[in-house]
Amino acid sequence: MGYVQEARENHVKKKVEEALRSKMKQKALKECDRYTTKYAECASGRTISVVWQCRKQAKELNECLHQ
Repeated sequence: MGYVQEARENHVKKKVEEALRSKMKQKALKECDRYTTKYAECASGRTISVVWQCRKQAKELNECLHQ
């Protein structure tokens, strides 16, 4: 297999991978909407304190997204 052919195959693989990753992200955000809302409500109006004030909501959101 030549260099050009191999480069084309790798390019196609990356496009497929990007498309799958995008679909997975959309699905995860849709399924975790309630956790996203809870985190957004907690974070609203905060700046630096969001880190410690919303730790529980952030953890719940991350656990959902990782599933």
